[in-house]
Amino acid sequence: MKPASLSMRLGLTVSILGALLVVFLAILAYFALTHELNALSRNSLAQKMEQVEHSLSLYADSAEIRSAPHILLDQVMGHDNLTLTIYDRTNLRTPLLKSGSGMADPRLERKAVLAANEQPGFSSSTDDQDKRYLTASRLIRIKDGTRIPVLLSMDDAHNQALLNAYLRSTLIALPLLLIFIGLSAWAAVQRGLTPLREFRKVAAMVSTQDLGHRLSVLDMPQELSELARGINFMLDRLDNGVQQLSQFSDDLAHELRSPINNLMGKAQVTLSRERTTEEYKNVLVSCTEELERVARIVSDMLFLAQASNPAALTSFESVALEEEAEKVAELFSLSAQDKRISLSVTGASARVRGDRLMIQRAISNLLSNALRHCPAGQTVSLHIEQEATEVSLRVSNPGAGIEAQHLPHLFDRFYRVDSSRSRSQGSTGLGLAIVRSIMSLHQGVAEAKSLPGTVTVFRLGFPAPEE
Repeated sequence: MKPASLSMRLGLTVSILGALLVVFLAILAYFALTHELNALSRNSLAQKMEQVEHSLSLYADSAEIRSAPHILLDQVMGHDNLTLTIYDRTNLRTPLLKSGSGMADPRLERKAVLAANEQPGFSSSTDDQDKRYLTASRLIRIKDGTRIPVLLSMDDAHNQALLNAYLRSTLIALPLLLIFIGLSAWAAVQRGLTPLREFRKVAAMVSTQDLGHRLSVLDMPQELSELARGINFMLDRLDNGVQQLSQFSDDLAHELRSPINNLMGKAQVTLSRERTTEEYKNVLVSCTEELERVARIVSDMLFLAQASNPAALTSFESVALEEEAEKVAELFSLSAQDKRISLSVTGASARVRGDRLMIQRAISNLLSNALRHCPAGQTVSLHIEQEATEVSLRVSNPGAGIEAQHLPHLFDRFYRVDSSRSRSQGSTGLGLAIVRSIMSLHQGVAEAKSLPGTVTVFRLGFPAPEE
């Protein structure tokens, strides 16, 4: 079975909740109206009973009530729904006075008379014709001290008619109201889900060839706008990643094409005719050099893939930066002596959190690069600084320097300031890219500063370890 759509689920949910709320309010209004009508009827009977009590206080005895009832009759005159009944306690069969055509059931009257006392009491009853009455009963003292029971009944027909009219109008209006709620909920849900259609539209247009589409966050609900910003940020990262991968693929193909073409060209030329053993040997030596260059590129690429893997964070440990710098300097000491270059390691004895071999690789790449461009007779220095939030290692060398337009691209893969010279010196163009990947993995920075003809400084910035 196909799952219901989100708009259908939300529309039905809102409609059902709205319907339940309306039904609950209708029932609540019915009971509230019933309670208020009963309260009004009781208050009306209580007030009328007080008037009857005042009128009875003018009579001397029960015989006078029977002979001159006009004062009492005036109290109920004009009230068609009221019935006044007065009994003598010595004769409960025949009332002293009865005015009105209300409750006529003797059993109900006798029951109300027997329940009467000096405090007003109320009771509800229904006769044989299903007519409902509200009766107030009380014992009232007249001048001679006799207490006579008085019944004042109110026909509840008007209240029942009002309640029945309310029920009829509610039953007629309720279906229409529920339909209106359902349509309104559907329209509101459709309008609320409009941004999701924009999500679907953009998602359908996004591909590896076209990652430039973005979601508009204008006039979008806060929850969805946060989601849209997150998706836009994700698309930005994917776009940058795809562009970098495409650029990297182009650069890698370009870098590998030259040695492969050289190998193929030398092999084809060598095989075009018979050669001497010495010539074959020279060709093999040249081919070996090209293959070593390809091997270095592949090795550097594998290291870049390893340095870009966040899983490498699990092997981090406390590393003494000064000790690692001295180890790397010791490894390059012979190469520096051949070029008559001095190496110096100075600064604070600081520790950082990281991978020991990767940190050695980053320092080695910077030191190799500095020795390559440092003039003979000069000094390459490694200086360590301990700051509050950062530990820095600077590798400085004098030389021709680097022009400003090259500095932002030094850490890009396969970027060379002087391509022909770098290739002749065996550079793959990946050394500084590896340095940046290592520092990115360590949540640090790799920077370069240089002016032509002055000192060039490469800086590695590690976050200071927590105490």
